[in-house]
Amino acid sequence: MELYLGIDIGSTTTKLALMTPQGLLGSLVQPTGVNCAETVETALAGLLSENGLRREQIRKTVATGYGRRLIPFADEVISEITANVRGTSWSCADLSEPVRTILNIGGQDSKVIVLDAFGVTENFAMNDKCAAGTGRFLETVARILEVNLTDLGPLALQAKIPLKINATCAVFAESEIISLIARKKPTAEIAAGAHYAIARRLSRMARRLGVNPPVVLDGGPALNAGLVRAIEDELACDIHVPKWPQITTAIGAALLARDAHLAETA
Repeated sequence: MELYLGIDIGSTTTKLALMTPQGLLGSLVQPTGVNCAETVETALAGLLSENGLRREQIRKTVATGYGRRLIPFADEVISEITANVRGTSWSCADLSEPVRTILNIGGQDSKVIVLDAFGVTENFAMNDKCAAGTGRFLETVARILEVNLTDLGPLALQAKIPLKINATCAVFAESEIISLIARKKPTAEIAAGAHYAIARRLSRMARRLGVNPPVVLDGGPALNAGLVRAIEDELACDIHVPKWPQITTAIGAALLARDAHLAETA
């Protein structure tokens, strides 16, 4: 069996996707850690073993993400934008129309990508200067509220009226949340307020570029139903979440590896 490997090394997590000529075979997500090359080697060994495969079956490997240049066995490195667009378009092939807007939230950055009617990138914007609109901010909120990160979204959905968190800086927003706790405000309403703070920041960036449906949200935080609702409310449109939102970019890298190998051997 011919395999194609996509590696997405993010600041928080590393994602691997294994593709065959027919589709996705397997994937793995784990913390990046301090040595991303070692993390990838360990993750790849586990992924292959889990599926009863051999490394020699991998025909081509494409790496993307922050640590993409640190993987010595990668055949090619590409930008996250390129990989994300390819992976999202493939993951959302079931939609009635081609994806036109991608909202991607990572551990330490967030992106908005606008596509034309043919799926080609027209424009994009990125926030990598502040954690206020990222997954790291959600981790901080969960820690302050003393809840598990996976419980944060459902908690936010319980709120009747989300509290307004005005700070646009993660550090100041953290102080604002601590102040709300001290004032005995309901935990669910604080959690909802934090989600809407992220949604407002992302929505402002999206509106500057122009939002056209269908709109897709991917990245690990897309698994958070509270955040999905907040973004839908802020943008006043439906948000589609792919089946595997956390590995979309890794899937894109694997698909590009497959495309390149098939082109080379045609």
